[in-house]
Amino acid sequence: MQGYKKDKKLNKPIQKLNDIEAVQSLKESFEATKKEIAKVIIGQEEIIEQLLVSLLARGHCLLVGVPGLAKTLLIKTLAEVMDLKFSRIQFTPDLMPSDITGTEIIEDDRAKGTKSFRFVKGPVFANILLADEINRTPPKTQAALLEAMQEHHVTAAGQKYILEEPFFVLATQNPIEQEGTYPLPEAQLDRFMFNLWLDYPSGKEELEIVKTTTSMYIPSLVHILGKEEILFYQDLVRRVPVADNVITFAVNLVTRTRPKTPGAPQFIKDWLSWGAGPRASQYLILAAKTRAILDGRHSPDIEDVRKAVGPVLRHRIVLNFNAEADNVSAIQIVEKLLQSL
Repeated sequence: MQGYKKDKKLNKPIQKLNDIEAVQSLKESFEATKKEIAKVIIGQEEIIEQLLVSLLARGHCLLVGVPGLAKTLLIKTLAEVMDLKFSRIQFTPDLMPSDITGTEIIEDDRAKGTKSFRFVKGPVFANILLADEINRTPPKTQAALLEAMQEHHVTAAGQKYILEEPFFVLATQNPIEQEGTYPLPEAQLDRFMFNLWLDYPSGKEELEIVKTTTSMYIPSLVHILGKEEILFYQDLVRRVPVADNVITFAVNLVTRTRPKTPGAPQFIKDWLSWGAGPRASQYLILAAKTRAILDGRHSPDIEDVRKAVGPVLRHRIVLNFNAEADNVSAIQIVEKLLQSL
């Protein structure tokens, strides 16, 4: 198969590497990718790592942050470093499903004197898709994107159009302005592997941001990974072995978020209406696997699961009125649950 990056040390196509060699190659590519992104994005190391974990685990991310924190620039830079096709959709109240998936147009065939329909692909046909302010569009339009996320294909006029792999969606939400928004239902939130909260930069980071963005500095980015390599590493993640005690820890943790389950802590019963489903357990293990091989290890441990708990669970638990009255947030409940184990 042509076009694969060759491993610098082993000088052979990446698909020829055994799994141990591939883990080492991925670790080196991961470090190189972070260095390239750092040329453009100051700070946000943890967010960048979570995005790469989600991409390699074949997940999608919901990113929550106030305007001006370089969410668009971050995902655009990630696509450029990985040499992937990038597309951005600004979600608005008048956005239609066809504005995302594509539409059929009538074309004249002058040679035959007939007319025919031709499907014009929409912005969803990309490798990395930024869905900006996804909660600003009605549920019908949200559903068009979320169906594509789940099925990896689009259906128009009875015809199925397969989305090109890899396919990664980063949806953003603004936590400040909630007027005129359409919050995502819990069933649709569950389709996102991670819910990431983007915080303000530190004072030192903001100084560096202002210096670089108000000067003539234009970074030159190097392509580190390509489509074939990402698909190869996505398959590698699935082959990573996991010890039974690590899976048991993840499943027990998710099970304890369900108020009606025997053994659930009292604070879970007091503060939650519903807990997380089995998909949370799946994503915890996939995140742990990905973190392990990005770190050059061949199998994850319980600490890898712990690091993924916040982003995986915070949008999958439903708080009740008691939690609101006590001014308790979802992430505080998740952290308290981790401490109780």
